[in-house]
Amino acid sequence: MTLMPQTDSATGTSRSPSLRTPRSWQVVLTASAAQFLVVLDVSVVNVALPSMRTDLGLSAIGLQWVLNAYAVAFAGFMLLGGRAADLYGRKAMFLLGLGLFTAASVVGGIAPEGLYLIGARAVQGLGAAFLSPATLTLVAGAVPAGAARTRAIGTWTAVGAAGGAAGGFVGGLLVDLLSWRWVLLINVPVGILVLAAALLWLREGPTGTGRRLDLPGAVLVTAGLATLAYGIARTEETAWTDPATLLTLLGGLALLAVFVAVEARTAAPLMPLKLFRNRAVSAANVAILLCGSTSFGMWFFMTTYAQNVLGYTPLQAGLALVPSSLSVILGSKLAPRLMPVLGARNVAVTGALIGAAGFAWQSTLTVDGTFLGTILGPGILMMAGLGLATTPLATLATSSAEPGDAGLVSGLVNTSRTMGGALGLAVLSTIAAAAAPTGPYISVAGAPDPYHLVPGYATAFRVAAGVLTAAAVLMLLWLPKTATRSAKV
Repeated sequence: MTLMPQTDSATGTSRSPSLRTPRSWQVVLTASAAQFLVVLDVSVVNVALPSMRTDLGLSAIGLQWVLNAYAVAFAGFMLLGGRAADLYGRKAMFLLGLGLFTAASVVGGIAPEGLYLIGARAVQGLGAAFLSPATLTLVAGAVPAGAARTRAIGTWTAVGAAGGAAGGFVGGLLVDLLSWRWVLLINVPVGILVLAAALLWLREGPTGTGRRLDLPGAVLVTAGLATLAYGIARTEETAWTDPATLLTLLGGLALLAVFVAVEARTAAPLMPLKLFRNRAVSAANVAILLCGSTSFGMWFFMTTYAQNVLGYTPLQAGLALVPSSLSVILGSKLAPRLMPVLGARNVAVTGALIGAAGFAWQSTLTVDGTFLGTILGPGILMMAGLGLATTPLATLATSSAEPGDAGLVSGLVNTSRTMGGALGLAVLSTIAAAAAPTGPYISVAGAPDPYHLVPGYATAFRVAAGVLTAAAVLMLLWLPKTATRSAKV
């Protein structure tokens, strides 16, 4: 049988069913580069946090919100960004998001005080929310369904994971050689290059006319997620039973409940609840949320452990995490080769269990830990496992979506991963603070004593191991063996 050329919905041109066609590779390269940039910014500031604290006088809660302002805005507006890509065009939202992200990077890089920096990080997250769903949709649309698309999604996953993994090294290099401001300013030349590539290589595909964006839904879900994350973050300084903390947590849950009620009644919902009747979409997104809840915490705690406990410089901390960066790429690229043999579900379960083993190993860290035993070995297992799990989960979710919902499902996948990371970091930070020994800190040059930090870090890693084990069980029981658009609960 002769295979006929297919029309590329992302580019509007004809393509053969091969990832090696020039147009397909150009789209995949451009989209993956943008995804690298937005994921890099989740982790690149970790090694710069001590310098930011010194230069801008940020408190502990302020430092956490340098991370969470980006992650919460990223996740909260990503559903809106995904639907906007379906309605108004993937290329248009790609350019809008990348332009906003790049401009906010300039503001953050020259911020004179902490509030400016946190605000710029939130605007960066907003730009990323419009950019990131378009990247996955462009990749899926540029390559025909089957092994070629799985490889393309594996490339997108690997490059995105590499962005998160490379953040420690890139941030450490910039902080040591220049200043913490360059962890944001470096986005400007890279963003301009990717914008140029997008203008040259991307073509606008068909858009959904006659529909409108659900702005009330976007406001409700963003406010609910941000309020919930802030309530969790407050528990580092106050008890869970503190009235203000309880009110904040309940307020966040109430806003999310109202969001669900509004989505069930509006004619053009931001998040059609019918999507969750698809077993592959719902199960994959819950699993992605759980995996994401551990990955942000891993980079945060590993970076702070290397600097605050082992005494590494920012550059040394970044270099120490390079093997983990490589292992997450290896896991992401290995997954497409294993999926035809073992099945997507089994590969995802295996990846989660390998990651859980790495987190369990990491929980044995000590004040006088070694590079081999407390950074290299567990870091490779943690990130190889998470890389191995993410590609099949993203493939199961996106392969099950109707064509008109492709951008929305891509946004949902990214929302699950990013919001899981933001909430997971807040929860794990709270757990680490609660597990630390009681009594005042013994400061060394203004930093907490290592003996105070290690018990909390160890507890956070043990909890993360339990979360990944639970995710593996959930995937084994809930994920379908194959993804189809008719797969229903």
